[in-house]
Formats: sequence, structure tokens, C-alpha cells
Amino acid sequence: MTFQVLVNPSGRQFSCDAGESILAAAIRAGVGLPYGCKNGACGSCKGKLISGQAELGTHQERALSAAEREAGQTLFCCAMPQSDVVIEAREVLGVGDFPIKKLPSRVAKLERLTDDVMILSLQLPATERMQFKAGQYIEFLLKDGKRRAYSMATAPHSDELLALHIRHMPGGLFTDQVFGTLKEKDILRFEGPLGTFFLREDSEKPIIMLASGTGFAPIKAMIDHWAHQQSTRPVTLYWGGRRPADLYTNALCEEWAKTLPNFRYIPVISDALPEDNWTGRTGFVHKAVMQDLQNLSDYQVYACGAPLMVEAAQRDFVAECKLPNEEFFADSFTSEADLVNS
Repeated sequence: MTFQVLVNPSGRQFSCDAGESILAAAIRAGVGLPYGCKNGACGSCKGKLISGQAELGTHQERALSAAEREAGQTLFCCAMPQSDVVIEAREVLGVGDFPIKKLPSRVAKLERLTDDVMILSLQLPATERMQFKAGQYIEFLLKDGKRRAYSMATAPHSDELLALHIRHMPGGLFTDQVFGTLKEKDILRFEGPLGTFFLREDSEKPIIMLASGTGFAPIKAMIDHWAHQQSTRPVTLYWGGRRPADLYTNALCEEWAKTLPNFRYIPVISDALPEDNWTGRTGFVHKAVMQDLQNLSDYQVYACGAPLMVEAAQRDFVAECKLPNEEFFADSFTSEADLVNS
């Protein structure tokens, strides 16, 4: 059985098979619904069910609260139509520009930056090229049908190798392999490009880039792309970590600040120890933005990292700093417990 999905306000329409999520059908049809994890953990695909019936599958409570469900909100990655439906969602233009492929790749390089952060660089077959937007992610295809998602730290113009920033999660199905047994020339299969976290280039608004931990990876891709395009839009990067070592490519960011016009870099550390000799900004990284910019009404914000940081930034920026909600773009790095990014 097949159901029809109508998207307001765009008027786009697509078919959805019984047992298929609205998001999966939209991706298949090239319709750009916003999304992140695809597993009911991040809340990026949240939207409204205007009419019709849809069964909501397993999801994280923080991604969709009981009050939001009562108000007609749903998660399109978990919602399976039981009839024709009309939904309300902010459609993302450009998502269907590039084909989603399943590809083999060879491990070209493993570069361990800290005790728990590795840069994994992949090389595609000579006959293959993957087109993508800076900020998107890929999903590794593991045994037993399991998947693990990682953002590409590579900009589209320099795609000879695809670089991923991997944080070790002890006991993690994939990260134990990366930090233990994986070696150069090993073959890994993945699917991509995926996700709607990428730079909106149809705007001239100044940009706040907000990252925590390895949430820096897609932000790096965006900044590389922005610099390559020679954009004149002002960009300010706030990168937060608990300890200075968490800012694992701090030197690169400092170099950008010296050499890139219209770029500023503000590192923020929340739990520095005396032996760190940290003299820079302290506290929560999104609070540093609020201290510097009380009015964000004319900005775009791109945030990536821990869900708590992303959620707090969106809530506080919109409520206290006048940021238009539609100008906040995010990718929450959910954990092994949330079944993704581990």
C-alpha cells in the first residue's frame, strides 16, 4: 500500500510506502525535509502533522516532548503514514542536487591528534566521485545492517580524500575498531552524502559558527568552502571544549584568524585545570556568543556538537538574542546510547 504526502507550504508531493518513514520517502523522492540522525535522537526533522494518520516509532524523549506531540508535532524520521497525510515543514532547497550513493573506500590515513580524537581519511575508487555540500555526513555500513554516521570535515573542492574527525567512545561498535584494529588500506563501505546541515549561500547575513568537541568537523568543511568561494560574509567561530586539548586543531583556527579576511576565532574552555594555564574565555560556549552579541536578529547561526549545547543555543539565542528561529541551523552529535555517531 502506498500513501501520498503533501508538504506545506511548498506544495511538494511524494509517495510513501506502508512501513516507510515520511523522511525516508522524502529522501528517496529528492524532497528536502530537514534531518540529522534519522534515528529519532536529534529532533532536526521535527514538523507538524496537519491531517491524516501517522504512527510514531521509537524516539528519544528530548527529541520530541509529550507537549509537542499534543500540539501535533512529530518526527518525520520515525513517523510512518497510516493514510494520506499533509505535513508542515520548512523545506531545504538543494538537498536533492546530488545523488546518494553506496561506495567502497580505502583507509588512506589514520592521524591520531589526541588520546581520543582521530582523523580518518578515506580515498574513493579512481572511477568514483562523490558530490556533496560542505557540512553533510556519511554513514558507514557495518555488519548486521548497523550504521554509524560521521560528518565530513572536507570541503567539496578538495575531495581527493574525505576526512572525518572520530572521537573514541570506549565500547563503541565502530570507534573501538578505528582506535584498535583499523589500519591503512582497509576497505570501508559507506552511504552519502546525507543531512541538511550545510551553508545557506543565498544569504548575505553575517555568520556565527558554534562548535563543541568534534562538532568542529562539519564547521571546518563550511569554513574551508566559505574561504574557497572568497565570500565576504563575516564569519565568527566559537569553538568550545572542556579542556584546551579538546580544541584539537586550535593552531589551524588561529592561522585562519590571521590569514582569512572577515574571519574571527574565539576558543572557549569550560573546565580548565591549573596545569592547563588557560588564559582565554571560559564557561559555556554558547554563553560566550551571548556575552558578545546581545542582538542576533541579523545573523545566521550554524551549531554542531553535543545535543545539550545545540538545544541550549537555539533556545537562548531565539528567546534572549532575537535570533529568527529559521536562521538557526544545527547538527546534534548524538551518542552510542542514541544509536548513532559512535
